[in-house]
Amino acid sequence: MFRYIIRRVLLMIPTLLAISLLVFTIIELPPGDYIESYIAQLEAQGEAANPELLDFLREQYGFDKPAYERYFNWVVGMVQGDFGFSFEYHLPVSEVVGDRLFLTILISVATIIFTWLIAFPIAIYSATHQYSWGDHGLTLLGLLGLATPNFLLALILLYFANVVFGTSIGGLMDPEYLNQPWSVDKAISVLEHLWVPVVVVGTAGTAGLIRRLRANLLDELQKHYVVAARAKGLPQGRLLVKYPLRVAINFLVSDIGHILPHIISGSELVAIVLSLPTTGPILISALQSQDMYLAGSFLMFLSTLTVVGVLISDLALTALDPRIRLERGAES
Repeated sequence: MFRYIIRRVLLMIPTLLAISLLVFTIIELPPGDYIESYIAQLEAQGEAANPELLDFLREQYGFDKPAYERYFNWVVGMVQGDFGFSFEYHLPVSEVVGDRLFLTILISVATIIFTWLIAFPIAIYSATHQYSWGDHGLTLLGLLGLATPNFLLALILLYFANVVFGTSIGGLMDPEYLNQPWSVDKAISVLEHLWVPVVVVGTAGTAGLIRRLRANLLDELQKHYVVAARAKGLPQGRLLVKYPLRVAINFLVSDIGHILPHIISGSELVAIVLSLPTTGPILISALQSQDMYLAGSFLMFLSTLTVVGVLISDLALTALDPRIRLERGAES
């Protein structure tokens, strides 16, 4: 086990280097750079760009250097904890993310908990009461959840929250708490607004999880070891938790590699519709304005979480399912 973990960690180094090169190349592919985007923005506003200022900015941001040198400086800086400077915000990348990262993690973790709390009992009931009225009704609700666009549900819940509860529309807190230090009142305001994005983002995820878990559990319940366990008189609840449910949630554990980066990136479209101060809209804006260090560092962070999440899911699967082995030949 220890040798396997060391080997996987060492393999992460060339993997992340390859990803960093790919990310940097893709960001560099569009014609021009941030300075040219800045010039176009000034011209659209009817203003003239100062050539001396543009030359200063090119030198300040390193656009006068070759691409390979900028790539090397960027990678070395990330290893040392320096993620670069955001051209658009005129701040270090770490300061731009700031509270947005915390709020994104808060929304995403709350959404995951909401999804699991709703999906698990519904999926278990549907699988153990197949083709009952309850199964058909819950299946219909799940299909409605999958079919409803998130942005449409967001607009409906915004109206409902404002009319019924008097919650301010948009954002994740009341306007008076924006850019203010954290306090008890600010935390309460965040909690009052939190349920809308959690329900919106979690609806589709809950519906999808119900369908997948129900299908996996139905497949396990029909296998011979379950029939044999029932014949031996094992209680239904204990049988369900100890064997088929444990195997049926393998897919959920294997999705950790996807869940971890999703916790940080959040749901970009819903964040834009709800005007949420999360990191998703920042990434979209950085890509549009060619703010390369902000966009590149953000993508590298998500890639690192994906690689780490895949390792965690592999280790968790071996603990969950004894049929899975890390080392070749370990079963012999």
